[in-house]
Amino acid sequence: MKKLVTVLCLCLALSMGLFANGNKEVEAAKAEGFKGIIKLGVLGPLTGTNAEYGVGFKIGTQMAADRINAAGGAKGYKLILVPKDSKGDPKESSDLTRQFCDDDDIMAIIGDFTSGCCMANAPIVDDAKIVQLSPTASNPKYAGMSDYCFSIMGRQDGEAPFFAKYIISKYMGIKKIGVIYINSDWGVSAMDNFRKSATEVGVEIVEEVNYVQDEKDFSSLITKLKASSPEAVLIMDQGAVAQVINQIRSMGWDVPITTLGPGTSEQLIGLTGKNSEGLLLSTPFFFDPKIPELMAWKNEFKDKSKFDPTVHPACAFDCVNLIAQAIESCGDTVTRQGIRDNLAKNAYTGVTGPIKFNKDGDITRTYLICAVENGQYVVKKGFEYSAE
Repeated sequence: MKKLVTVLCLCLALSMGLFANGNKEVEAAKAEGFKGIIKLGVLGPLTGTNAEYGVGFKIGTQMAADRINAAGGAKGYKLILVPKDSKGDPKESSDLTRQFCDDDDIMAIIGDFTSGCCMANAPIVDDAKIVQLSPTASNPKYAGMSDYCFSIMGRQDGEAPFFAKYIISKYMGIKKIGVIYINSDWGVSAMDNFRKSATEVGVEIVEEVNYVQDEKDFSSLITKLKASSPEAVLIMDQGAVAQVINQIRSMGWDVPITTLGPGTSEQLIGLTGKNSEGLLLSTPFFFDPKIPELMAWKNEFKDKSKFDPTVHPACAFDCVNLIAQAIESCGDTVTRQGIRDNLAKNAYTGVTGPIKFNKDGDITRTYLICAVENGQYVVKKGFEYSAE
């Protein structure tokens, strides 16, 4: 009985402490001229293989919140972000999602990074009736899993066909490809869509191999790929691309390399050096040096992060603005349901371009071909291409 009383007292003390802290945040916001506060949960892999992207989420979302708060907040409320490290693990992500759902102060969730994490969280947010807006999930199955699931990256059934038709077939002009991909929900979806599209354009996949997350030694898989004599190798992943590239080159194989997944990651170039020279990839967005506003955003992000942004933190930035716009469209009371309903119907043009959700809760993107030349990413042209 004494132990039970002690536990109950401890729980009461913790809850009172959280309540007090919450009141302090509200009072501090009101002292700054806001009506109060609105909290948004942010999920991403702050540690582990995909940490570059999770850290990018954290910085990109905070940049947006800072700008919104400097302009008076969202409907007069100060936005407060609550970032959590999912480690890129679906179970960890789901545990954190439940915590967000149980916290009445959290009005929406931005994240997670991988499709697998987002799909694991879908039934949880559906039950709690709270938005999960992912900057990057691209598995075509994800957004349709719940009315509360959204994504702005575009879908693999759009990007993978673009890759097969325009990069592999038209731009590179090759007929035989070897593929190495991560065995995850995202990787399997990307591979399935690429496989179908490659067949349609007459590209033969002479070998395909896969690996699990956090794999370090790819030598046996690369040996198998090399034995099939492909004209090029396609790597489908985000976190392990640099390791695969370096191991391909360390084995003395000078095969052309392409990658679907990491976007225009500067860290990828930093980790591979000359090994990534000539690398080809797809991206839905590129920081065009001819557009001052984009370069200003890029420079601000770099100042805060100490690395150049990919499309991923830019999408995270846009997600906060989308939620803020949905809050502005709410009536007298801001609710989780109101945010969901306004998010679904609103249109928005952000850093990454125009965003309008379809009935499933995701969007259609167009794509660019980029290459690494002289240690920098450049957009490749030479023929007209667009996502179909």
